[in-house]
Amino acid sequence: MNKDPRRLVQALIVSLLPSIAWAGPVNVNTADAATLAQELDGIGPVKAQAIVDYRQKNGPYRTADDLLKVQGIGQRVLDQNRANIRLDKAGSAPAAASKPAQRN
Repeated sequence: MNKDPRRLVQALIVSLLPSIAWAGPVNVNTADAATLAQELDGIGPVKAQAIVDYRQKNGPYRTADDLLKVQGIGQRVLDQNRANIRLDKAGSAPAAASKPAQRN
């Protein structure tokens, strides 16, 4: 049986794509730096540790937008991860649904 090596490589790449492209969800109020770096796009070990350090110093994040207070986290990184950011203890509610209450 003579198989084309290119087809085997293509099949391997295609089979790995779902696992490579899948990120999150992750609770930014409970996850450690290694988990944050693994699950959030554009977040490496240094930014992930900055997220944890900020949380330890200032308390839990109340909204996803609070991540913009962390040095090195910009709007683009926040937007590309917003659907995978969780804030609750159970880790089941999307951060986009968490908005601060408006005061009159």
